[in-house]
Amino acid sequence: MTAYRAEELLIAVIADLLAGCRHVAVGMASPIPGSAALLARHRSGGAMRVSILGDPENTFWSDGGKELFDCAAQGRIDAFFLSGAQIDGQANVNLVGIGDYPRSRPRLSGSFGAAYLYHLVPKVILFRPDHSPRVFVPKVDFISAAGTSPPNVYRPGGPAALVTGSARFSFDRARGGFRLESVHPGNDVAAIRRKTGFDFGEPTTIPTTTPPDAETLALIRGPIRQEIARPYPRFATQLTSN
Repeated sequence: MTAYRAEELLIAVIADLLAGCRHVAVGMASPIPGSAALLARHRSGGAMRVSILGDPENTFWSDGGKELFDCAAQGRIDAFFLSGAQIDGQANVNLVGIGDYPRSRPRLSGSFGAAYLYHLVPKVILFRPDHSPRVFVPKVDFISAAGTSPPNVYRPGGPAALVTGSARFSFDRARGGFRLESVHPGNDVAAIRRKTGFDFGEPTTIPTTTPPDAETLALIRGPIRQEIARPYPRFATQLTSN
């Protein structure tokens, strides 16, 4: 088996989740999802459109967030990524602060368009490279973006999956909860449960996440690394360091 970096495994996992998408949008602080979107586009033969905020070569927008929101409202974005300082078992995301609002300390960057995009983009993938009970809490301190909505709320978008440095989960919108789909090499279910502050479903047999093969690694280390270096030069250097 070819040796791989943890980041390369996550890129490959997320790229698999993007198969079949027509247009994937990526935020300004998401080098791993951005690399995954570029990998998925390469696999599609260029049929997939990838928009990365902050990268003029990979976006057709001239006015940043406004056009991102317009595309989402028009149903022209198939997948997007969200993260947060806290994520709970109902896929609620906290981007505002830790502790009781408005006295939250520390205060974080804020929600921007997270709630809006969460409701409109059909496949929102939650992503955190670390996996700890500090992040994956029983209930977020502040709901910046709600994972579920009441039945009478029109909501074409929402959470589809959660990818962490330890595992991959799917999200059942009808039930309003996560389900463990695979465990990354070097992890086990008992450890993941200890590191997760909420309960989740699991199959009888839980597979190990398939590592990236030699062809995938060659793509990540070659054309994908070169392309991601424009918006994320430090990350691109990290992919080639020992």
